[in-house]
Amino acid sequence: MTVPAGEEPHLGQRWQETTTVGVRPRLEIVEMDPPHVWTERGWWRGVEATLSLRFARTPRGCRVDVSGDVGGRGAWRVPASVAGRLAGLAIAADVRRAGRILARRTD
Repeated sequence: MTVPAGEEPHLGQRWQETTTVGVRPRLEIVEMDPPHVWTERGWWRGVEATLSLRFARTPRGCRVDVSGDVGGRGAWRVPASVAGRLAGLAIAADVRRAGRILARRTD
């Protein structure tokens, strides 16, 4: 991920990531209301995706509701549709991994 060192997350912040499959989307925080909502939008070639995380306290910690969409233009329409169908599995795995990491925190 290429975010300037020490930069705190903020609305409108932009960065670029390299995914595990080598895709390098440009991302932007488009909604941020800590600790309730985080929404980011990403672009890569003819594909655009939005991911929104909504957090709610529970007696045992936190519930995360995840929503998103993936779309494509032109020749990217079909690959984007396939990616959108597979994205749920990858996002669920990422959220579970983040939960395990946070559960180990002691502060």
